[in-house]
Amino acid sequence: MEPLPAADIADLLEQISSAQRRDLLHLWSGEIDGEILSEIDESIREEVIENLPRKVLTDAVRELDTDDVVDILEDLEEPQQEIILGALEIADRVAVEQAMSYPENSAGRLMQRETVAAPEHWTVGEAIDYLRSAEVLPDQFYHVILVDPRMHPVGNVTLGRILSAKSETRMRDIAEEMFRTIRATEQESEVAYLFNQYHLISAPVVDGSDRLVGVITIDDAMNVLDEEHEEDILRLAGVGEGSLSDSWIETAKQRFPWLFVNLLTAILASGVISLFEGTIEKIVAVAVLIQTLVIGLTTDARWDARWNPQGARRSANGWGPVLVVIFALFMGVGSLTGGLAYVLQRFFGGLG
Repeated sequence: MEPLPAADIADLLEQISSAQRRDLLHLWSGEIDGEILSEIDESIREEVIENLPRKVLTDAVRELDTDDVVDILEDLEEPQQEIILGALEIADRVAVEQAMSYPENSAGRLMQRETVAAPEHWTVGEAIDYLRSAEVLPDQFYHVILVDPRMHPVGNVTLGRILSAKSETRMRDIAEEMFRTIRATEQESEVAYLFNQYHLISAPVVDGSDRLVGVITIDDAMNVLDEEHEEDILRLAGVGEGSLSDSWIETAKQRFPWLFVNLLTAILASGVISLFEGTIEKIVAVAVLIQTLVIGLTTDARWDARWNPQGARRSANGWGPVLVVIFALFMGVGSLTGGLAYVLQRFFGGLG
């Protein structure tokens, strides 16, 4: 499975049964890395972690950014959390524990602690020298965050502007016009809205004193947006928050109340339709009217382009279709008016 991307390997682990997953991890556990672990669905992630050797789990977790580690820890029981925290280096463990101290579903848990910041008075040349000499940089970042002496974020500079500017250019002179900071206590849903509304790529996160504590990137914000959309669709369908590991009995229990309500409303609707069956048959003429209008008012050129593209003879219908449309219009309006009058008469007559 080595040529497969991490997301595809995670999908494979999610689709097979629990027994097959356990056997596969026993044979192939040495190839599980941090990227695969972060891609696995949260409903089976704990099971996968339990079946991984301690060394494999340790190596996989150390590859992850702090936001991915926090995302994994949120879905685990305390014993598994301690195993993962114990595998981290001291600095990373402190950062993860600080992130876990923020409220659930907040920006503090969504952010990554690894940031690239520079003093606002630096030049482009100084920033490039710093980036080249830094021992550790995030694997992916989009902006250099400008900060004042108190570590307050004051602007963002994209990597593209840094590379295209002259070395003596001040960093603050090429900062982006659109700049927003996010409170660490802000709700994830509000963060996703800000990214979507203002087309943000990344945004610095600040604490109660407006000091820089992390950064949120667009991939994390879009994950939140996708999860919210999925939850909304599931609620509309009456499915609830099911998971891949749920048995068919549990799934049936979740769906039965909503399906039962749908059955009752369908029975009620069929009863109402049966009471006004005759009226509905008359109103069907409205559908015929609309279709006739569309066909009759279609120009000859458009008609030939759609229905007679290969024909040697071009259409030339003249006034015939127009007269048909006028006749259909009178018939449709009459049927509609009569149908509505009949329904209103029956309704108010029944009330009387």
